[in-house]
Amino acid sequence: MRLYTRSQVLVFSVASLAVGLLVAIGLQVIPIGANDSNGSVAAAIDDQSNAVTTPRVTEDKLAGANGQVGPAVLVESITGYTQDERENIDVYERLNAGVVNITTEVVAINWFLEPVPKEGGSGSGSIIDERGYVLTNYHVVKDAYKVFVNLADGSRFQGAVVGSDSENDLSVVKFVPPKGMKLTLIPYGDSSNLRVGQKVLAIGNPFGLERTLTRGIVSGLGRPVQQDTRTIIRDMIQTDASINPGNSGGPLLNARGEIIGVNTMIYSPSGGSVGVGFAVPVNTAKRVVPDLIKFGMVKRGWIDAEYVQLFPALSEYMKERGSPLPIEKGLLLSTTKKGGNADRNGLRGGSTPVRYYQSVFNIGGDIIVAVDGMAVSAIADLYSALEDNKPGDTVRVEFYRGSRLMKVDVTLSDRAEAMGKQ
Repeated sequence: MRLYTRSQVLVFSVASLAVGLLVAIGLQVIPIGANDSNGSVAAAIDDQSNAVTTPRVTEDKLAGANGQVGPAVLVESITGYTQDERENIDVYERLNAGVVNITTEVVAINWFLEPVPKEGGSGSGSIIDERGYVLTNYHVVKDAYKVFVNLADGSRFQGAVVGSDSENDLSVVKFVPPKGMKLTLIPYGDSSNLRVGQKVLAIGNPFGLERTLTRGIVSGLGRPVQQDTRTIIRDMIQTDASINPGNSGGPLLNARGEIIGVNTMIYSPSGGSVGVGFAVPVNTAKRVVPDLIKFGMVKRGWIDAEYVQLFPALSEYMKERGSPLPIEKGLLLSTTKKGGNADRNGLRGGSTPVRYYQSVFNIGGDIIVAVDGMAVSAIADLYSALEDNKPGDTVRVEFYRGSRLMKVDVTLSDRAEAMGKQ
């Protein structure tokens, strides 16, 4: 399976009540927001009364989403809605106006090598602040020259990307609502207590069909999805709620209408939903959004060194030299930054330079195997271990020096500054 950072273009024509889908062959992992067609704005939906008259009630004992056993009640009014249906209707009618359609323009190069604007992708977003802040996916607005926020009432505003976190595929877009405009906000929930089997609802703009509601359950938790060789999005929420291209950046909601995830990608053999979708947990968003608004990026900690991921040819080479490596997986410290936090805390880089194809690095240094309680065997693991740590935080580093396993506490530096100076 491959992870696409830019979605395939899916072209849909709505000629009647049927929507034709051109099926792509081959298994893909598709971010569900980039390069989707932009549909018309849906009309505002009139509020409906939630009053229940002369209900008919049946009761059974079932385990609730919080693990506690309680009554599962089926309520049917004279209009024929079940309690489950009324929950779905209530969430949609209260919150659909808080889900926006995001469209972009990008800069393309024409035949005369001139930059020209071009229609970009389309996705979804959740209004999280009355000042006009919108939470969405990074891949929805990546490389955008212009960003437009389309509201449920048909109004359209040009926005700006105020901050992005590519490592969690999250961005915050800001638009300026007119004075006196009351925005519908999508409230934050809590993704730490989710359970497999819990009902979830997704609102988004699949295939340009604005403010579409789908329902399903949490079908898996803690899924790691690797974006590239450097980053892995951990603890993704898996759901069978139908999400498709255009749902990217939209909210995954619990039965109370609280956002518990940001719909991000699907596994699909056809380019459409087959019931395996993934969302970034909202607790991740709650942690990074303040930094995105304040700094335009996420402040993260770093250990000042250059690393080499252990590989079989290196192990064989060290064995031939009479200095076999004590382990097969880990990060070899090629060099440590002089005066940096690794150097100050006694971590050692290598002293003997070797060449492997086009790469030159030092051998003989310490081999890191765990950071902040997380096993580290690849560069992506190191990024993941430090993903939720700020500059100034202290983490425990476990490493081998020769055959001896050692530990040291390291106070982290600022990753952005460290990368700029090394």
